[in-house]
Amino acid sequence: MKISGADLFVKALKEEKVDTLFAYPGGQAIDLFNALYGTEGINVILPRHEQGLIHAADGYSRSTGKVGVCLVTSGPGATNLVTGIATANYDSVPLVCFTGQVPTHLIGNDAFQEVDIVGITRSISKYAITVRKREDLAAAIKKAFYIAKSGKPGVVVVDLPKDIQQEMGSDLYPEQIEVRSYKPNTAVHIGQVKKALECLGSSDKPLFLLGGGVNIAHAGREMTKLAEKTGIPVVTTIMGKGAVPTNHPLYIGNLGIHGSYAANTAISECDVLFSIGVRFNDRITGKVSEFAKKAAIIHVDIDPASISRNIVVDIPIVADAKNAILTLLDKAQPLEIEAWIKQIYTWKQRHPLKTEQKRATGVTPLAVINEINDTIDDAVITTDVGQNQLWATQFLELTENKQMLTSGGLGTMGYGFPAAIGAKLGNPDKDVITICGDGGIQMNIQEMATAIVYELPIIICIFNNGYLGNVRQWQEMFYDKRYSSTCMRYRKSCSITCNTPTKCCPEYIPDFIHLAKSYGATGIRVQKKEDIKDALLKAKKNEKVPTVIEFIIEREENVLPIVPPGNPLKDMIIGGGN
Repeated sequence: MKISGADLFVKALKEEKVDTLFAYPGGQAIDLFNALYGTEGINVILPRHEQGLIHAADGYSRSTGKVGVCLVTSGPGATNLVTGIATANYDSVPLVCFTGQVPTHLIGNDAFQEVDIVGITRSISKYAITVRKREDLAAAIKKAFYIAKSGKPGVVVVDLPKDIQQEMGSDLYPEQIEVRSYKPNTAVHIGQVKKALECLGSSDKPLFLLGGGVNIAHAGREMTKLAEKTGIPVVTTIMGKGAVPTNHPLYIGNLGIHGSYAANTAISECDVLFSIGVRFNDRITGKVSEFAKKAAIIHVDIDPASISRNIVVDIPIVADAKNAILTLLDKAQPLEIEAWIKQIYTWKQRHPLKTEQKRATGVTPLAVINEINDTIDDAVITTDVGQNQLWATQFLELTENKQMLTSGGLGTMGYGFPAAIGAKLGNPDKDVITICGDGGIQMNIQEMATAIVYELPIIICIFNNGYLGNVRQWQEMFYDKRYSSTCMRYRKSCSITCNTPTKCCPEYIPDFIHLAKSYGATGIRVQKKEDIKDALLKAKKNEKVPTVIEFIIEREENVLPIVPPGNPLKDMIIGGGN
């Protein structure tokens, strides 16, 4: 039977069990939308901007474990996906992004809304292809889903010219596909595992370092059992947070430039560092030559290109994180390391995490997050990027019932709110909260309309300090308080060299409460610590509309500890003159 390419596209989505499609129409994709019209079993979500669309697909994928799927038109529709493609690919999120394209005979002729989206995205995606023949369409889509979710997950871009969408051809869709040039390895090399276990067996100060790869592999439960069996303490990257419950006695904290004193010190003092699913990027290593310099380093990663790229390791193991953890769990033995554990507890007690509170009263990020920990049980929590992200990753308590989604690799402002929309669509029975700053929330605030029309009762927590806070903190600490372009309340009448804007600036630009209400959402402003819990409980009772809770926080509160640029992890500023 012959069907159009557009109808085959819809059939392919059904065969791949796609139940949610994030889509924004346009001329070069109109045949695909025509084929989708009235289709049962696929929930087509219309966000208000393509960047919000792809972040929503990202949040949907991370929170459900499914492939996120996008559909947009050519030209600006496609280019508006670029930041989201890079965001998801950096964090190994499986997405398939379909883009409309001008007819094949016009490609290369500067046609209306023509861009080479494959060329643009090749360096920031896992794979990108333009389908130029109707007979190649089915295999191209099958290949896209296979590549996106296998091996190290990532983003695949499939560019569909309009004539390919319209052309009639076979209705067959393959059940499986073999890609000869792509053979991801997931099996565990037993010889390397044996070496790793021998190394651990001779260790007095071993340490597990867990990255996003453990969460991607859904191996948290098995990893917790491995830590318990061996007795080895655990530190995590931002992306690895939650792999082991944060209230577990073996969990030390996050490491990195804003890591805890105990975690950063443990990295510097351990004699074996067993790393699973990490990239060793500069935000976790500090000065590379000083990173874990006393330790033999074992590194498990599904991506061979990640091993010894930033940190030279002693025992590499190329494998899926879950397969490796299960193998280790079967063969590992308990270790006698009581003195090491006692030392780590001493470090934790000496310098516990806390916010740098610059005034005695009012709302602090720690107080807000503590109430979220106490009030919200079964939840997906997204963050934006900036101080809000760092406070969240420091203080959020994550268990099996709580998941945190954040932009780790690219650090994309504007991610948190649309990601929460995707998470709520994928998890309608869970509470979904996003923690944002007053800067980041404005980058995709238009998606409030999406949350309203799809009746998504998301809780939107805005930390409003009137600054691009993370950059301002660096300007305060390392650039002599030269607050260049970081005050979000700046007016034309302000001095361009102002570094004490606390008194002269208006408080609300915009007024988030009125803005929320203009969309039909609920808006609550919180300025007193004792009002935090009531605001969260009120938001939790909303069943159909989002709630914006604006927390007015100290304008110049900083995230501590911080490792100054160029320093090793052990040389950190922890506050109080230390």
